[in-house]
Amino acid sequence: MDTVGIGFFFEDLPLGKKFKTIGRTITETDIINFCNCTGNTEVLFTNLEFLANESDLKGRPVLGPLSYCIAEGLLVQATMQYTGFAFLNMELNIETPVMAGDTIHVEVEVIESRRSKSRPNRGLVRTRNKIAKQDGQVAIVYTPLRMIKCKATA
Repeated sequence: MDTVGIGFFFEDLPLGKKFKTIGRTITETDIINFCNCTGNTEVLFTNLEFLANESDLKGRPVLGPLSYCIAEGLLVQATMQYTGFAFLNMELNIETPVMAGDTIHVEVEVIESRRSKSRPNRGLVRTRNKIAKQDGQVAIVYTPLRMIKCKATA
């Protein structure tokens, strides 16, 4: 019997492959829960008076790490179940803020794909992940390098 929901294997991720995830709207509740879970009580995210009177931002900003974590969740659900073995490193740049009520999705392009030298049944895949908002504006760009299971060991 086939199992649905298994992620991409190394062979499914050649250089240049592109795809995108479904979207997810980030809510006020997400912001509050993330602040409480992580202990990040920066006034920019927890004090509405500060936002109204001191901040240059208009509206309720989403923490960059929260946007990134939700993006990773969207990717894990669809692309890495049973096949993603290690997150090795990344660079991350925030281009513009995500605000409560924004719906984000991830646009992915494979920019590096090679077999592991030390593990013949694994590949190393680096992607350029663009977290985009509902209007198409790119909020965050990050480039994770992951170890991915191969279909074959040769």
